[in-house]
Amino acid sequence: MKNKIYTFLLLFSSLSFFSFSPHPLVVEANKDASTIIWTGSKPTGSHSGNVTITKGHLVLDHDNVVGGSFTIDMNSITCTDIEDEGKNNYFVGHLKDEDFFDVAKFPEAELNIIEAKKISGNDYEILANMTIKGITKKITFNSEIKTSGTADNTGNSFTAIAKIVIDRTLWGVEYKSKNIFKNLGDKFIYDDMEFEVFLISEK
Repeated sequence: MKNKIYTFLLLFSSLSFFSFSPHPLVVEANKDASTIIWTGSKPTGSHSGNVTITKGHLVLDHDNVVGGSFTIDMNSITCTDIEDEGKNNYFVGHLKDEDFFDVAKFPEAELNIIEAKKISGNDYEILANMTIKGITKKITFNSEIKTSGTADNTGNSFTAIAKIVIDRTLWGVEYKSKNIFKNLGDKFIYDDMEFEVFLISEK
């Protein structure tokens, strides 16, 4: 009788372990539907545009986000608020050169999630490594991530939206920073740069 009870308990423990242990699933992003909008500001105004996500994914465990990453094609950077074609081309070329992102040398930027902590509902606090110009720094930001799927992780999908604000000088983007170069007057560019990320799963 004792052997039967022991066998039953062992079987129950094994089933419980397999039922409740994590089953993470990598869900790929749709690179054509996903995008990033960047914004940089100065005292006299601001400029914004897009950069393309070349690949990305989130790691889901029973509808919860536990990891993920995405890669940005820095050669794809555009400006959407300068209408004159010549001025637009000049400005984008400047963004791509050594003063800013030096895309010939550093064609990609990356973000890799270290930890995703659910705050409430669809809201997460994200700790991640961001790599720009070959420099990797830890950042924290909030993200609204809506996931759908089943208990066994089949048919999972997601929509993730985040606003990330960084101090560009920490990644070596120092052009016209008043904290790096003195006597700029009002000709400086603010160090904070904003990225609005829209990451959507592949259908």
